[in-house]
Amino acid sequence: MPIIIQPAEASHVLPITELVNLFAAENLMLPRTEESVRQTLADWLVAVDPDAQPDDPPILACGALVPLTETLVELRSLAVHPSQQGKGLGGHMVNHLVQMARERGYHQICALTLREQFFVRLGFEPVDRWSISPKVWQACIYCPKFHRCDEVAVIMNLVENPQAAVHPLARPAGWNTLLKWSEWQPLRLAYKQKQAQVQ
Repeated sequence: MPIIIQPAEASHVLPITELVNLFAAENLMLPRTEESVRQTLADWLVAVDPDAQPDDPPILACGALVPLTETLVELRSLAVHPSQQGKGLGGHMVNHLVQMARERGYHQICALTLREQFFVRLGFEPVDRWSISPKVWQACIYCPKFHRCDEVAVIMNLVENPQAAVHPLARPAGWNTLLKWSEWQPLRLAYKQKQAQVQ
């Protein structure tokens, strides 16, 4: 079956929302609304079967980029339809999203995941999740697992020597540097930024 990975289109908004929320219902990722997908549609990729029949899933996989800083982007909402799992499609989606991040000029791409080894095999490295920009926690504070989060943060450098806006936290030898905000106070900053958005 030929599968094409392409930028999401307006007709994909509902299928993306349904696929993401299928896994969100199992607390495997954060839910999305149609409006939130529509507003960020340019940041989404989808996998489709050009020969799909009317009864086939409209999309087979999806994933998005979420900017955190000018040089750091998060890979989020990676979902593969149950009928396509175990076939390597998730890895192809990640590779396309990484390439998309490179083309947009980002220095690093990160993700929060329950499948650490999946991302490690694709070239990511584990990092301290508390060192990620507070912007990532604006969504996390609505997660039912926020206070007992079991996700692991992973990161990949997209350029040889990523330039940090501020000095990163000290890391053991061999760890990647991770762009971070100074005076890191995740909960206070995340709530403060959320409140500013609704005012």
